Amino acid sequence: MPEIIVIAHNIRSTHNIGAIFRTAEGFGVKRIIISGYSPYPKIDGDSRLPHIADKLTTQIHKTALGAETMVPFEYQSAPDIGQLKQGGYRIVALEQNQRSINLKDYQVPTKVALLLGEEVHGITSDYIDQCDDIVEIPMVGRKESFNVSVATGIALYALSI
Repeated sequence: MPEIIVIAHNIRSTHNIGAIFRTAEGFGVKRIIISGYSPYPKIDGDSRLPHIADKLTTQIHKTALGAETMVPFEYQSAPDIGQLKQGGYRIVALEQNQRSINLKDYQVPTKVALLLGEEVHGITSDYIDQCDDIVEIPMVGRKESFNVSVATGIALYALSI
């Protein structure tokens, strides 16, 4: 089974972040990097106003149901892709793109950093350009994409088997 890190960059919804924590815990994700304007649970030395940190932690807990205390995480203003690459991780964007390959056809490396992007606009081109690979989930219905937390679950399942 590969070693997986999830990077949740610019995810707006506390419910999506909570669901990502819960799903990550279920698949044995090593850690989550939360970045950009994504909400995150309270941390030691938190610079946010206490009532804001408490409110976001409570909202995340509603869907994480305790997984936010089980999966190690860190907050970064911007994910340090270079450091992850130096650590041997292959950076894999979950995104629809001209370079995307079907998730079911992806040859999973031993160390993966799965990059997730904003719910509506996805991953910005500056981060896409830094990725080693881009995978996408094939869509059969009329909608263009899955909710980011649902897509995370599908991707983690595919990467874990």
